[in-house]
Parts: sequence; C-alpha cells; structure tokens
Amino acid sequence: MTSDDPAPSLVTVDGIEGRLARVELPDGTTEDWSLASLPTGVREGDVVRLHVEGGDLEMEIDHAETAQRRQGAQAQLNALNRPASVGEEIDL
Repeated sequence: MTSDDPAPSLVTVDGIEGRLARVELPDGTTEDWSLASLPTGVREGDVVRLHVEGGDLEMEIDHAETAQRRQGAQAQLNALNRPASVGEEIDL
C-alpha cells in the first residue's frame, strides 16, 4: 500500500506468516503488509476497517463484521457437510 493509493475501507487478513500479513483488498486482490502496520492482536480472518483522520491512516479490527463473516462461512460449511437425504439428488 502506498500513501498515494486511496485507502480501501475494509480489508480481510487472509493469512499471517512471520512478520507479514496477506490481506485481501475489496477488489479481491491480495497484498503483503507488515504485520506491525496492522492493529495489535489481529488474527487470520479478521476484518480491518481503514479510515483517514486528519491525514493519518487509522486501522481497527471490525469485530462485528469479522463475526458476521465467520458465521456466514460456518453456515456454508455446515450446509456442505449436511448428509443428503435418501433419494435427494446433489445439484452440482
């Protein structure tokens, strides 16, 4: 991320490896950011809200959005793992 780029409002931490965090931008692309540049305690799967105040970029973990996305992902996983009823066709 450069200071000339417009800051996206939400990014998702896709993975953490060493001192780098791979973040997914709103357009679906990924970038490696320094883990130190993200809020303290950030974890994989967290949604980070970005906003500019007084010319400074501020970041915070959006716990509500993170929980909502985790619940959505879990619901999809549960649906995929649900046993098929007898005679039910699987629609691929």
